[in-house]
Amino acid sequence: MKKIVILLAIITCLSTNFTIAQDIRINIYTGYVFDDAIDSYYDAYNYYEGTIEGGFQWGGGLEYMIRPTYGVEFTYIRQDTKAPTYYLSDGYIGGAQFANFDLDVNYLMLGGQRHMQKPGGKLDGYAGLMLGMAIANISNPDNGNSASATKFAWGLKGGANIWVTKNVGIKLQGQLLSVSQAMGGSFYFGTGGSGAGLSTYSTIFQFTLGGGLAFRFGGGVQ
Repeated sequence: MKKIVILLAIITCLSTNFTIAQDIRINIYTGYVFDDAIDSYYDAYNYYEGTIEGGFQWGGGLEYMIRPTYGVEFTYIRQDTKAPTYYLSDGYIGGAQFANFDLDVNYLMLGGQRHMQKPGGKLDGYAGLMLGMAIANISNPDNGNSASATKFAWGLKGGANIWVTKNVGIKLQGQLLSVSQAMGGSFYFGTGGSGAGLSTYSTIFQFTLGGGLAFRFGGGVQ
């Protein structure tokens, strides 16, 4: 909750610089992200398989409406979770290892959204594409080792804003975020204590169902 309050304060401060804009929107996102399996099999001595566990995902966005039906949004999304993983790599004697890694994934995304709303209507449907990066931090609670990686990310989202007042709406949304070739190599196995890494990788796919709030400012308010 403290993180959400801080995020709201930051976005609100940013929005004050755009009060003369035709339509600025602040979007608050919360939702449940589902489990995602990760695995890679290079050979009998180099493999891993595990799960990025589902859980709570939150974030916020600042959206500028270029046109009444099209907006550009900068979005920050975060998840703190666990990644239980079995793995084996060359250079380690003693069989496969297991670690229940601590993992946080931070998405910084820029994207466009198409809005579909009848003049004077309360329901504002939207869909959009996002591109950006994911900053993932992983640590092994068994030995205290940690690592981080920054990777290209993309996403899709769609949903609706239900405007309960002229300026405040309830948001319903489905979202897919993907991080290309995020898990593998020294990112995992350097933190596991094996001293070696794989050259193969697994891409993250995270599907989220949730909602949030939308706040509308500026001369473009309907």
